[in-house]
Order: sequence, then structure tokens, then C-alpha cells
Amino acid sequence: MDFSFFGESVQLSKKVYVGNLSFNATEEQVHDLFSEYGTIESIAMINDRDSGRFRGFCFVEMEDASAAKAIAALNGKTVDDRELRVNEAKPREERSGGGYRGGGGNRNSGNRNNRNDYGGGSSRW
Repeated sequence: MDFSFFGESVQLSKKVYVGNLSFNATEEQVHDLFSEYGTIESIAMINDRDSGRFRGFCFVEMEDASAAKAIAALNGKTVDDRELRVNEAKPREERSGGGYRGGGGNRNSGNRNNRNDYGGGSSRW
């Protein structure tokens, strides 16, 4: 889709999710796979935060019409004995920080003012 701002044509781009890639896939291989459908604006290969190892999925950003062609052609295609999952990327869901899942809690009544196991609830000093 083209828009015109201040007399210049601007094309909107779409981010495409590419899943079930081989863990040995490279950015160059993904580029070669998608380039026949249009100009690629960016490729983000997703690596594990701790090990640095590729996680088997990436995001490809390309012009709207090109992205639609690539999705139609590549979704379900077998590459390196793996059936690719290719679709429009969904916005990342909001996550709470740090992986804290709650739990624990106060062993007493749950009222912090009642606690005396840290010295704050009594005048022992």
C-alpha cells in the first residue's frame, strides 16, 4: 500500500514471522528464500539470551504486497526437512518483567505490621 506524504510516495512494510527453521539456518539462507518475493528491509534472527544459539525462528520485514506473496508461497514449504510456518507477525504481548510469578507470601497473618521476625514490628531495641 502506498501513501503520499509531502509529495513523496511511502510504502508500508509488514513484519513476517518465520518459524520452524533449522537451528543451523543462517540469515543469508533466509534472505535467499524471501528475496524472490521482493525487497527485504530487515531480518531479525532470534537467538537464545543465555546460550546465544539460534532459536529456530526469525522475523523478516518487507513491503506489504511482497510480504503477502512470500507468506502465500512459503507457509508450509519444506526446507531442510522442516515445514516452515510463515505468517504475519503479531504484536508482542505485554509481559511482566523478570519472570517473577509471585508465590511465597507471609508466613504470619499476611499483615506486614504484625511481623516481628525482622525487628520492625516490635520495640525490642
